[in-house]
Amino acid sequence: MTMPTAARDLWQPMLEGFVRLRSKWPRRGWSWDNRLNCVTSSINADLENEARLVALEGLPSEWTAASLAGAPPRVRDLAERSGGLRSGQLLYSAGPVAGVLAYGLWWPWGDGVTISLRIGLDIGIMDEPYPRFREVFGVEL
Repeated sequence: MTMPTAARDLWQPMLEGFVRLRSKWPRRGWSWDNRLNCVTSSINADLENEARLVALEGLPSEWTAASLAGAPPRVRDLAERSGGLRSGQLLYSAGPVAGVLAYGLWWPWGDGVTISLRIGLDIGIMDEPYPRFREVFGVEL
């Protein structure tokens, strides 16, 4: 889907935020999560504080199970579609920008050692700016 230049320009700051997030992320590997149609990276739990600060740079709103009721409807819907938020899980969000909501799902594993961050956009995976978003993270479908 081709977007007008104005919309593409509006997304540029969001994409640049993800460039910074990726460059500061404590682990360099990102891959594609087919189940949730987003990029994902896992870290050791000892990097949690650093990683949460980095996540907030690209996704400045942080939601917990307790605070989710005060989130915008699109964020609450996203939480529901991804299985809800359990204790220790977080949902990060940014936007919407030109109709696109960016989100991050912070999921500690049950082993107490590993945490995953999944980052995506609440649009179709072929719609703009998703192709450029995947390019930022160096992943393909």
